[in-house]
Amino acid sequence: MDQRYRHRFGHRFGHRFGRRFGHRYNRLSLAIALAGIAASGQALAGGYQLNEQSVSGQGYGHAGRSSNVNDASIVYGNPAGMSFLDRAQITAGATYLNVQNDIDNVSATRNLDSGIATGGAPSGVQVPVGAVPGGNDGDMVGNKVIPFGFYAQPIDDNWSFGLGVYAPFGSKTDYESDFQGRYFGDYTEVVVETVQPTLAYRFNDNLSVGVGVTYNRIDGELRRQLPSEPGFNSAADVDSRVDGDDEAWGYNIGVLYRPFEATTLGLTYRSKVDYTLDGDFEAKDPLGNVVRADDAELDLTTPETINFSITQQMTPDLKLMFGASWVRWDRFDEIRVTGTGGGTITQEQQSYRNAWAFGVGGEYALNPQWVLRAGVTLDETPTNDTYRSVRIPSDDRRIFSLGAGWTPVPDFTIDLAYSYLTERRTEISQERSDLLEGAGGASYEADYKNEAHGFGAQATYRF
Repeated sequence: MDQRYRHRFGHRFGHRFGRRFGHRYNRLSLAIALAGIAASGQALAGGYQLNEQSVSGQGYGHAGRSSNVNDASIVYGNPAGMSFLDRAQITAGATYLNVQNDIDNVSATRNLDSGIATGGAPSGVQVPVGAVPGGNDGDMVGNKVIPFGFYAQPIDDNWSFGLGVYAPFGSKTDYESDFQGRYFGDYTEVVVETVQPTLAYRFNDNLSVGVGVTYNRIDGELRRQLPSEPGFNSAADVDSRVDGDDEAWGYNIGVLYRPFEATTLGLTYRSKVDYTLDGDFEAKDPLGNVVRADDAELDLTTPETINFSITQQMTPDLKLMFGASWVRWDRFDEIRVTGTGGGTITQEQQSYRNAWAFGVGGEYALNPQWVLRAGVTLDETPTNDTYRSVRIPSDDRRIFSLGAGWTPVPDFTIDLAYSYLTERRTEISQERSDLLEGAGGASYEADYKNEAHGFGAQATYRF
């Protein structure tokens, strides 16, 4: 960039930025920030969906989630399964996740209008003028603990009651402050907490049904950066962020059927949940001064899920399980953010696809005290190559699990499990042309490789 361009662009950009920043920056930043939180929340149910609601189930890769009745965590797996528990019990535990992310083959460029770059009038065509300064350390997810708790209580020979507290969605990505893709997102945190009271009815020794009502609370915070000068220096970036929350209701329905003594079939439906997030937007300059604050509203729907599994008692000591889950992700076709006046601020295409997950697993009883488990899960991603972002850098994944259960006394069981998750290497390619009020933008391309280790422990006490 020659000296004449630096002088001319610096003067022009400084004048325009100061005069028009409030109106155009507010609309651009608010739209991008709120759109990002929608994408992050939705992605959590696909590429980063949390399956950590049962450590006994984790041991066999959740292959028998809807059909294998071990403990009170069946309140989540299949509400109807409570009918096949012989007495009241409480199950509580947590899974510790260690997530590792590698970023390679990075290309991050600054783009400027070709006319302005040569000292002339804007041409409407942008050309690369150098790299976006910064780094790509990876490991932006880090470590997290995901707890859960369930209670199941037979009422009489037919009815059972249960209660579950768990996190169906949750993620946190925190890039370094000079991350080269920071203009597309550098911080995301979303947590969904669910409370589920449940009733089940057992018709006979072979068939039961269950219904659970879910109360869900979502909290989210998202940040991204905007350049304030043509050099794209991270120390001069404007920090834009939004946080929002909402509460919404959903439901689960489950059926458990044993056509033969050794065969159990389970089917569970989890409803969509509709949220309307009320968000607070704030943008601060490098000195910490609030440049703009506003409100916005975002409608967000998490899709319905159907899970089917079969558990087959092969011998008195050996069970084999197969499971399949389907998520209706094509509901997430676009992001639409409305402003305080009710008009559309932004409308962005997402084009998610419906996703499947398949699991096979087994459980072997060494003796009355010890049970060993193992399982493999294949999980499709709902994202696609065209719209995948730095906030959702996930792809198809494979999960390998091992577990064990120890029952030192009939009333008490401790379950342990370990899972290794590896994702297919995926590509990110994003570009924006409106970061410097139409005069310049940025692009970011990189290869991501993600993997995770999960260590679970839970305890079950029977009354």
